[in-house]
Amino acid sequence: MDTLSDIARQRGETWLMRADVRPTRQRVLLASLLVGDGRDRHVTAEWLHDAARRSGDRVSLATVYNTLRAFTEAGLVQEITVDGTGSYFDTRLDDHPHFYWEDDARLTDAGTQPLEIVDLPDAPEGMEIAKVDVVIRLRAKV
Repeated sequence: MDTLSDIARQRGETWLMRADVRPTRQRVLLASLLVGDGRDRHVTAEWLHDAARRSGDRVSLATVYNTLRAFTEAGLVQEITVDGTGSYFDTRLDDHPHFYWEDDARLTDAGTQPLEIVDLPDAPEGMEIAKVDVVIRLRAKV
């Protein structure tokens, strides 16, 4: 049984078309799960795969990974690698810091106040700094 609303599907299709991404059935499904309610998300491929299954639609985990890569290349999501073993995909595209909650492996935005990085090392010869990702790791106090 399909539990996605028509509004969520329409938002997903519009999101894809704005980036010139062909709206296949599986892409629309995954886009609807990511942006269908209008909220920003930080998701793993596994979370998105599980959400797709819960919606009543069939999609393989490999397809979810491939689709997230396509969404990243199209500039629809940004990939954030936290610990080298997995990635989160963020639908909010502006530069902003994140909290990584170690106790439950969750990624969230780190507030709304501006972050100021006052000094970066010089880039190696022939290179330029393209982007700085800030992930602040949190754990419960003992």
